[in-house]
Amino acid sequence: MIEKVLIANRGEIALRVLRACRELGIATVAVHSTADANAMHVRLADESVCIGPPPAAKSYLNIPAIVSACEITGADAVHPGYGFLSENARFADILAEHDITFIGPSGDHIRTMGDKIEAKLTAKRLGIPVVPGSEGAVPSVAEARRLAAEMGYPVLIKASAGGGGRGMKLATNESGIETAFNTARSEAQAAFGDDAVYIEKYLGKPRHIEIQVLGDGQGHAIHLGERDCSLQRRHQKVWEEAPSPALNADQRMNIGSTVAKAIADMGYSGAGTVEFLYEDGEFFFIEMNTRLQVEHPVTEMITGIDLVQQQIRVASGLPLNIAQDDIKISGHAIECRINAEHPKTFTPSPGRVEAVHFPGGLGVRVDSAIYAGYTIPPYYDSLIGKLIVSGVSRTECLMRLRRALGEFVIEGVETTIPLFQTLIGEPNIIDGTYDIHWLESFLAED
Repeated sequence: MIEKVLIANRGEIALRVLRACRELGIATVAVHSTADANAMHVRLADESVCIGPPPAAKSYLNIPAIVSACEITGADAVHPGYGFLSENARFADILAEHDITFIGPSGDHIRTMGDKIEAKLTAKRLGIPVVPGSEGAVPSVAEARRLAAEMGYPVLIKASAGGGGRGMKLATNESGIETAFNTARSEAQAAFGDDAVYIEKYLGKPRHIEIQVLGDGQGHAIHLGERDCSLQRRHQKVWEEAPSPALNADQRMNIGSTVAKAIADMGYSGAGTVEFLYEDGEFFFIEMNTRLQVEHPVTEMITGIDLVQQQIRVASGLPLNIAQDDIKISGHAIECRINAEHPKTFTPSPGRVEAVHFPGGLGVRVDSAIYAGYTIPPYYDSLIGKLIVSGVSRTECLMRLRRALGEFVIEGVETTIPLFQTLIGEPNIIDGTYDIHWLESFLAED
């Protein structure tokens, strides 16, 4: 079993991993930039190491510094959390070269699923339904125009190495294909150093459904149901819930079984999420995230499974200790991402937190690393906490969320709590009848 874990991350996810390690009796090492010297995970870890100045490139993305911190402290494993180096295949390979366990999949699997074109081809080969589109990178405007005519407009031009909406452009007709193609390639080169793009059919009003999986690399894999992540702004998730209001039990079982079999056939090890667009009863693969997701707590709340502990067990070389029949989905859960941003303009709001009061009570969980007197630095993502609530039904969950949002107090900085207080009263939210375009349309009307 792993004995000491270095947590190569910060904020609420670093604290989340630390707690899982503590419950398993595993020692922890916190790494931090100079801006995070007073962070909560640094205070609570058994050991801490400063790995550089505030910019992420010189600290949390500094692979030599992280490897050195492992050697200094004797950490035999690294948990990358999400973001930063969590899907960096080279990092996983370097750790392996130093006999340090990466708590995640192999570098090869990260590399395969990190390339959007290769991921789509792999998914198709494994029997996962995919969005109609090109078989690989599209080399020219002429080829893009031919493929678009073949599959029908509208179409999306997407960066092969992309994510978060960067390098993604919509072409609604033939006259727009050249601009979309050239712009997507330029953005892809600027953001990822790779201008390869591919083309796929654009779905009008889909939902974003993702399947949580666990594999042990020994031929066994299970799924833990789905999450609905359709409430998004600029391709960034804002609100997630499980199960999805759009699926029935048969759909859930069928897509979950398909994905779990594919993951087992891959020989995949660790936690992962296979993401789909869902429209008119059909699922279309879009990508696989080879890491823990921000929204993993909603799955934990309805299954009772600690996903971080399972990651650590599998990384230690142990087989899965859970069979598919052991997974029982109970009730409903919703997560709201609390950002230090203005609730209407979404302008970042770093600064000193003057006062904090987290909501509590049955079925209420807050994952956050802020505290009164803490200064939110301006260098990183604005996510400062996650409010997760659960109930026996979606209706009870919504009522509990309304109550919890009313109790949630963060003073000194702007937050997105008021946005969720508005959303909770919207008929489409209450009914669960929203798609991936709903939130942006709602915000545009406000």
